[in-house]
Amino acid sequence: MDVDEIRRILPQRYPFLMVDRVLEWGEGRVRALKNVTVNEPFFVGHFPDRPVMPGVLILEGMAQTVGLLICRDRPRQGYLVSVERARFRRPVTPGDQLIYEAERERERQGFYRARVFAYVNGAAVAEAVLSIAEEQPEQET
Repeated sequence: MDVDEIRRILPQRYPFLMVDRVLEWGEGRVRALKNVTVNEPFFVGHFPDRPVMPGVLILEGMAQTVGLLICRDRPRQGYLVSVERARFRRPVTPGDQLIYEAERERERQGFYRARVFAYVNGAAVAEAVLSIAEEQPEQET
């Protein structure tokens, strides 16, 4: 799945779209990729002398990967509602290629929970358990 197909599923746009390509789909799991370039707008202010990708943006890419996992078959809006056991193992710098791997742990009535890892060159750089809530249609009164 290329970026045009990703954009049909996810509402995020530049500079907040943090997934460039889906590499693999499986039952309840997905692998996605983000090429981290020196031209990313956040590098201007985030340690300009030694650019480091902000952890919150790595986490955003992880959440978007979960969004792809849950919205693939049925377009809908999802919102990040919790982050548990988040760990950042090493900095992500320009030239790195982030690989996100998300696996669904639980699904219940519009609520999804997934374990997500981010890797660079096969080494884990971040991990977390993320919960996403599906937007509920407004009730008529």
